Amino acid sequence: MANLKEVKQRINSVVSTQQITKAMKMVSAAKLRRAQDRIVQMRPYSQKLTNILTNVSAASDGAADIIYAQKREVNKVLIVPVTSDKGLCGAFNSNIVKATNAAIREQFAGKEITILPLGKKAFETFKKREFPIVDQFFGVFTDLSFDTVREAAEFAMNGFAAGEYDQVVLVYNEFKNVATQIIRTEQFLPMAKEENEQEEKATETDYILEPSRSYIIEELVPTSLKIQFYKAVLESNASEHGARMTAMDKATENAGELLKELRLMYNRTRQAAITNEILEIVAGANALEGS
Repeated sequence: MANLKEVKQRINSVVSTQQITKAMKMVSAAKLRRAQDRIVQMRPYSQKLTNILTNVSAASDGAADIIYAQKREVNKVLIVPVTSDKGLCGAFNSNIVKATNAAIREQFAGKEITILPLGKKAFETFKKREFPIVDQFFGVFTDLSFDTVREAAEFAMNGFAAGEYDQVVLVYNEFKNVATQIIRTEQFLPMAKEENEQEEKATETDYILEPSRSYIIEELVPTSLKIQFYKAVLESNASEHGARMTAMDKATENAGELLKELRLMYNRTRQAAITNEILEIVAGANALEGS
């Protein structure tokens, strides 16, 4: 059995760890509130812009001349895994790495793969692999804004337009709630046409476009794509804080359980030590009486 000093040191260590995890949970909760507000405000705008673009393209048969919608034989693929810059968020980062590896192994086996990591964890993981790495944008979360994310989106869009990549895929965590993140492996380019009843109705709608269809398509398409890219990054950012908050809450609970066990062990050790001292005193007193 450990002595009192060792048990006391372990208790102090666990108490310090519990204080840190509590503080990290509170910080993550504050950051989550802001990140959640951003993604909640972004979702309707992104969806509406995408719907407008889909309706205009369908109604005017304009999808054929949109360079970002052109489908070709897939030989070169750009994969964009979105992770965090830091750890201590459970399986948040490892799930993205696993999903990326699964996509490479199952969907793009034999293809020429390039990785554009967003987040330091993705960069540190995939730079050890044999794939070419685009290392210009992994620090987007240092100063997360539309402008910083737009540069990464433009890189992917320009690469696709120039024929450097035949397909661009995003792998990220979609925010559902504090405890739940949904892993998405989503085609970014070429633009995927969503087939639904609303779109079918939109095809029959007669639109009056000013100043011209081509101008609206040229303006809307890049903007819509950048918004979709930014939305995926915001989803991942909110998911990260939710995952870290959950992980730190669980760590705090585990520390509390461990403290109960250690304090019980401390009391038992202390009781045993006192009992031994009493026995030694009694034995010494009996020895003196016998002599």
